[in-house]
Amino acid sequence: MRIRKFSAALAIGAAAIALSACAESINTTVSRYQAMPAPQGQTFYVVPAGGMANNGGLEFQRYAGIVAQQLQARGYQPASDPKSANMVVQFGYGIDRGQVRYTSDPFYGPRYPYGGFYGPYWGLYRPRFGWGFGGAYSWGWDDPLWYGGGVDSYVEYHSQIDLHIRQAVTNAPLFDGRAQARSETNRLDVVIPSLVDAMFTGFPGRSGETVKITIPTRPQPRS
Repeated sequence: MRIRKFSAALAIGAAAIALSACAESINTTVSRYQAMPAPQGQTFYVVPAGGMANNGGLEFQRYAGIVAQQLQARGYQPASDPKSANMVVQFGYGIDRGQVRYTSDPFYGPRYPYGGFYGPYWGLYRPRFGWGFGGAYSWGWDDPLWYGGGVDSYVEYHSQIDLHIRQAVTNAPLFDGRAQARSETNRLDVVIPSLVDAMFTGFPGRSGETVKITIPTRPQPRS
């Protein structure tokens, strides 16, 4: 009994740590191709370019503002409109509806796989509601392995941002980047800023290189 309770507690603790880690950081994959000029006061303007960004509005303005802050920190200057900008920054983003993933608990399963006193199949299968009709013991709702035992499921979301920078006059490509992530949250205010941070980590980067970057999530403002 003590071993089972310890196993269940350990499984719950591991799950809590995993969720905490997921909430505090996001793992991303970033691909970049670039021919960016050295910053010499060039101006830019951010426009929507695909996905949920096409909806425009206040949501797009918020995330476009984060992109603008990143470019300003690297020596480029925002323009008041696209016509007066040296560079047009095309920014798109989106997240899917999520997919259910399943994980199995290593503490839940065979206890006597090689037979023994009760026969070769004892312990190979134990329903969560007991051993079945007339079984040896019925745990029922008080089963200590109910939480953290057996097969657990969670929803995994795939998110992505695309960033393209073009010369305003010639439309020549200066930068093409894509950042992708998998997370257990579909909150745009958590995922999109993290993807932008990943995109600008080491910006503009080596052309043609794909890197994996772990980004701490930004603290959310209190309501």
